Amino acid sequence: MAETEQKPSLEKLISKKEARKEVFEKLSGALAGYKSKFKKKEFESKLKKASKLFAVDIAKGFKKDKKQADAKKVLKKK
Repeated sequence: MAETEQKPSLEKLISKKEARKEVFEKLSGALAGYKSKFKKKEFESKLKKASKLFAVDIAKGFKKDKKQADAKKVLKKK
């Protein structure tokens, strides 16, 4: 985990669909070694299910962070 990933700007919320696509791409790359163990269609359907589960929580997290950032901006203005 030497790499540091930058969080996307909180100015733009990430939708569930965008999060699902991003998670799907990352999981498929990370699990490419296991792809030969499954049929292609089965592998992709399992990745889609997993990416949907993660995407919901990711989108909620971005929304929560955005609300907290907005609340801090309001407090700073006062």
